[in-house]
Amino acid sequence: MNIFGLFEKRVADALGRLAEEGKIPSGLDSSRVVVEPPRDSSHGDLATNAAMVLAKEARMNPRALADLLVTDLKEDPRVAKVDVAGPGFINLKLAPPVLHEVLRAAVVDSVGFGRSGQGAGTPVNVEYVSANPTGPMHVGHGRGAVFGDALSALLDFAGYKVTREYYINDAGAQVDVVARSVFLRYREALGQDIGAIPEGLYPGDYLKPVGERLAHDYGASLLDRSEAEWLPMVREISINAMMDMIRADLAALNIHHDVFFSERSLQEGGGGEVAKTIAELQARGLVYMGRLPPPKGQKDEDWEDREQLLFRATEFGDEVDRPLLKSDGSFTYFASDIAYHRSKFERGFASMIDVWGADHGGYVKRMQAAVKAVTGGKGDLDVKLCQLVRLLRGGEPVKMSKRAGDFVTLRDVVDEVGRDAVRFMMLFRKNDATLDFDLAKVVEQSKDNPVFYVQYAHARCASVLRQATEAFPGADFLPQQLEKANLSQLQDEAEMDVIHRIAQFPRMVEAAAEAHEPHRVAFYLYDLASAFHSLWNKGKDLPQLRFVNQTDEDLTKARLALVYALKGVLAAGLAILGVTAPDEMR
Repeated sequence: MNIFGLFEKRVADALGRLAEEGKIPSGLDSSRVVVEPPRDSSHGDLATNAAMVLAKEARMNPRALADLLVTDLKEDPRVAKVDVAGPGFINLKLAPPVLHEVLRAAVVDSVGFGRSGQGAGTPVNVEYVSANPTGPMHVGHGRGAVFGDALSALLDFAGYKVTREYYINDAGAQVDVVARSVFLRYREALGQDIGAIPEGLYPGDYLKPVGERLAHDYGASLLDRSEAEWLPMVREISINAMMDMIRADLAALNIHHDVFFSERSLQEGGGGEVAKTIAELQARGLVYMGRLPPPKGQKDEDWEDREQLLFRATEFGDEVDRPLLKSDGSFTYFASDIAYHRSKFERGFASMIDVWGADHGGYVKRMQAAVKAVTGGKGDLDVKLCQLVRLLRGGEPVKMSKRAGDFVTLRDVVDEVGRDAVRFMMLFRKNDATLDFDLAKVVEQSKDNPVFYVQYAHARCASVLRQATEAFPGADFLPQQLEKANLSQLQDEAEMDVIHRIAQFPRMVEAAAEAHEPHRVAFYLYDLASAFHSLWNKGKDLPQLRFVNQTDEDLTKARLALVYALKGVLAAGLAILGVTAPDEMR
């Protein structure tokens, strides 16, 4: 039961009536009208901007339009109070029975409360992680992985049909560097002294097992072959080994993709899909031979002072046209990326979301331009950039990992603090803000540790339900009975605060899904847990507010309904984030 959605319809009905009565023009564009929680909860339960966004089109003063709406809304028995604030915002106070019915719906739906049909089954492709297959994942990769996975779960909860995709960058020069690094470890496994790892190769110990496997399978036979002979084979083995490692790292975070898409598959058969994509763009006049001006005040690795094949990116919102071929005739990374996103569209994804590291920020406009071009304007690409993660321990920077050679691996962090702490804390800050991840703080059992604070709220709910069963032997506290409880007994300000927050969950889910911002779920859960802990502490001081009242089973049932609904919302929100909802905390 989405009370905000219900009142958006109620406001729309009021506007329709006013138009029929000739008090406002008909056919007003109400697409920007929203009903949301007011910024200050003391102003009411709901607020709408209807008068503010429609006044100009209606050629009316916002306050005058607001007054008309208020007159209509006052007739609704679900509304206890309605007034106009500021230049024309409308605030509504709901009658308590309305909120009690929302709570009842939350009891009935439990972990399904807040699920939405907003997406209407629309296919969405979420591509995330896509780390180069050159070694284990680092903490920065982990942030993008958790963000993308939580966003996928959020969209699924909101009714979209989500495909989780990983793009394997297995066609570039970096995979050749990995292969050469592995071959060095292969020689080491055969007993050769390889000395210091040469500059430009990967130094991490994680490559040693791959070299040892080569030595076991091929003996010394590869030493007699030229690089042109052994490189393709070692490259294939190396990529597979690195992807196995990456999949294991992701599995440690309970992240599993539906599709692993190979970049090389786009270039098979003399260029394959990349060449086909360029030919199609050329046929439409979107590719030409030309020269690029030097970049202004910055180094651009794609710029070469020569005549070259260019994509007309400026026709689709980019600042400059972009090269498709390197000087040696091979495709640029951008050319492969255009073909890749064309493939997504041809697979049925008009809606695409890419999760990238912050260092790719300069690449966003050109990729969005390319998507507009290859989809004829029918495709939409939203790029979410994940900022850096600063790894700390007690406020001090954490040193690099020996296994990785030059960075701290994600697996090391997961093994130390646990999957739940990593996932929740990666989402407890907006993706485009730098994140400080303190290994000491995230395992503290205190309010200052958000993941503990939220999980503890869920465990407390479970504890209350167990206590009630012990206090009333033989009583039926199953959801089917709790939904019949007399919820009008819930009148205390702290109780109503929790109910208000539960009522906001469905709208928060839809707003977060529309904005592609899963961090909103983490913030909401922390605030909800805080309200519940406050209610718990109030009951310690005022026995009449305790959840289990051994002298009043009916009141206990009403409060258990509140606890059960809260437990379901916490569990649903944590599931979106990929975090467990424990019944006990040890």
